[in-house]
Amino acid sequence: MKPLLLGAALAALWLLLGLPVALPSGVGALVGQPVILAFAAGALARPYLPRRRWSR
Repeated sequence: MKPLLLGAALAALWLLLGLPVALPSGVGALVGQPVILAFAAGALARPYLPRRRWSR
């Protein structure tokens, strides 16, 4: 039982120390993609764009 508790404590410590390092790099990788930025800008701007009907 003692090794299990030690492993759980080490895992929690690794998450607490590793998450602040990994999170900014993951966010930076997502924000650095131009396709994702263009999609997000289009999705945010869509409600404010005028709707046009197709004409024949």
